[in-house]
Amino acid sequence: MNMISMMMMMKMEVAGQLRERETERRRLLKEVKKQLWLAGPLVCTSVLQFSLQLISLMYVGHLGELPLSGASMATSFATVTGFSLLLGMASALDTLCGQSYGAEQYHMLGIHMQRAMLILSLVSIPLAIIWANTRAILVAFGQDHDISEEAQIYARFMIPSIFAYALLQCLVKFLQTQNIVFPMMISSGITTLIHLLVCWALVFKTDLGLRGAALANSISYWTNVVLLALYVKFSSSCAKTWTGLSKEALHDVLNFLRLAIPSAVMVCLEMWSFEMIVLASGLLPDPELQISVLSICLNTTTTVWMITYGLGNAVSTRVSNELGAGRPYAARLAVCVVLVMAVTEAVIVGAVMISIRNIWGYAYSDVVEVARYVAAMMPILAASNFLDALQGVLSGTVRGCGRQKVGAFVNLGSYYIVGIPSAIVFAFVLHIGGKGLWFGIICGLIVQVLSLSTITLRTNWEQQAKKATERVYDSTIPVDTVS
Repeated sequence: MNMISMMMMMKMEVAGQLRERETERRRLLKEVKKQLWLAGPLVCTSVLQFSLQLISLMYVGHLGELPLSGASMATSFATVTGFSLLLGMASALDTLCGQSYGAEQYHMLGIHMQRAMLILSLVSIPLAIIWANTRAILVAFGQDHDISEEAQIYARFMIPSIFAYALLQCLVKFLQTQNIVFPMMISSGITTLIHLLVCWALVFKTDLGLRGAALANSISYWTNVVLLALYVKFSSSCAKTWTGLSKEALHDVLNFLRLAIPSAVMVCLEMWSFEMIVLASGLLPDPELQISVLSICLNTTTTVWMITYGLGNAVSTRVSNELGAGRPYAARLAVCVVLVMAVTEAVIVGAVMISIRNIWGYAYSDVVEVARYVAAMMPILAASNFLDALQGVLSGTVRGCGRQKVGAFVNLGSYYIVGIPSAIVFAFVLHIGGKGLWFGIICGLIVQVLSLSTITLRTNWEQQAKKATERVYDSTIPVDTVS
């Protein structure tokens, strides 16, 4: 009897282990499906939105090397002084809206979005003034006068886009954190198709030239804003989260800024380091060639980074939703899944970048020297893309947890204590040129990945879930609409 009882107990134990493994497998497959469902449209949305500037630069590139250098410099300047700051501040909604949605405090999403729109619109005013004085600022930093003049023309015609961009990022975060991603992808697709036609017409069928490309950017950003705003207003999917304009958006501004400022610092420190590479290339011999090539490399790697950014947004949404709902295990599982996805994406994209290296430069310029230089840079870009994929999803995890301050310190040390100084040494001391600038960025990426990996591995997920609950209910307010 004892032997039979022991055998039965062993069978029950084995059966229990098999059921547990099956449950784990189902959880894993379920998480993979959720991530793919989120990441696919988010990647498409990110790439399509960024492609507006990319398309404009491609059109301008066929006007000549000087217009391309000027437009590239203006795009980098606009990113450094405007787009990165607004994107970073809007990233506070990854935490606020995501955790509120997970905690089923649906009406708070609309309040958070309105508050963000108001603050970002006010911030856009001084940024517009900076753009209007692009030439003077670039010349003060030692840039070529002719290139700076072209950059100012481009930047001034881009001014309307900064206000649209601020509103667009708030709308995107509002929808993303609710897992409403397909409407964003469709809206971005429509906008991109319109942009192709509008940009072509304004650049080649009018006398606007360089100005036409910048103006097309503004038109397209506003088109996307209008499409998404109409969706939020009239779609039943947003009925619980958009309850109309509310006076409460004017209150609790400091709590938003407590997340928005470190979010902006975190994003800006990273994006600025890449843009500084383009600005530094203007100080190398043959600045027109260096700026043209490095700007093409930057736009290429940024386009690829949009895939990673989509994955980062997906995991940010999953982590914030699960922490807000009090499910720390699910949040940790989401991070593990997205890391595997990021590595797979980086390997595939890196192989593609290397395979097209000899033809990619001609998409931007008809100059053979530019195309050959770009071909030599592509393997280096593939290496940086692999590291960028890892840091992108780890940064998304940080945003989902609401730990932007930690991310800001990591980016400060990675890029400004290691990355930029290394780039200066490689380019100007060892005379490696444009390649040296990018080698420095790779050094910064290595430090960033190692730091964020350590932080993620040491994360106490139960504690993060508790903090998310406190954050959500501390900011919860009664619904009070005015329209």
